[in-house]
Parts: sequence; C-alpha cells; structure tokens
Amino acid sequence: MEVVNNNIILLVLVASSLLVVVCLGLIFMLSKRLGYSQQEVFALTHKIKDTHDQTAILRSEIAEVRSSLMSIGKRLVACESYAKELAQQQAVQKYDDPDAKIYSRAVKMIELGADLQEIMRECELPRAEAELLMSLHQKS
Repeated sequence: MEVVNNNIILLVLVASSLLVVVCLGLIFMLSKRLGYSQQEVFALTHKIKDTHDQTAILRSEIAEVRSSLMSIGKRLVACESYAKELAQQQAVQKYDDPDAKIYSRAVKMIELGADLQEIMRECELPRAEAELLMSLHQKS
C-alpha cells in the first residue's frame, strides 16, 4: 500500500509540475501578446496624434484659403463694378463724340447692307476709312 501511496504522490507531483509548466507557458504567451498589444496601442496612439496634428494644419490652411478667397471676391466685385462704370462711361462718350456718331452710323448702314459709295457719301468718310469699316463689320 505504501508503494501505491508513493505512486499516487509521485503522480500528483508530476501532474502538478506539468500543470505549473503549462500555466507558465500560458503566462508567457499572454505576456508576449500583451507586449504586442501595447506596441500596437502605442503605434495607433502615435498615428492618432499625427492625424490630429495634420488635421489642425489643414484646418489652418483652409482658413487661410477661405480668407484669401473672401479678399479676392471683394476685389472681384470691385473690379466688376469698375468695369460696369467704365462701360457706361464709354457708352456715354460714344454718343457724345461727333466722330463716333459718324462711325456708328456708318457701321449701322453696313449692317443694313449699304454699299461703299453710299457710306462715303452719307457719312462723309474717305474711301480708305469706309473700306476699313466695311471689312471689319460686313457679315460674311
């Protein structure tokens, strides 16, 4: 019976030792996984910080672009207003200038189909000017 008890004790010791080895192996594997997980968390945290920094930079750049566009928009509105004003002044001057009236009348006659002699006679233009106006404004 003593031999059986010794065998049982020996068997329990072997089983316990085996269980301890298995537990130590599991602890080692889990600690290794934990280490990898911590590295991944660190890397992801670093990526998040970089992304946050890039987002802040891009927001700043967008604000600058928006500000520039607003400034350009204001200048464009001012230029459009100035161009309209110039066009109005030009239209007024067109009718104030007696020479411009003659040329406007000649162009209108060309558009209506008048011939060279008629334009020269009615508008009192030299032949070269009448020919130039006809070549510029005659419909093809």
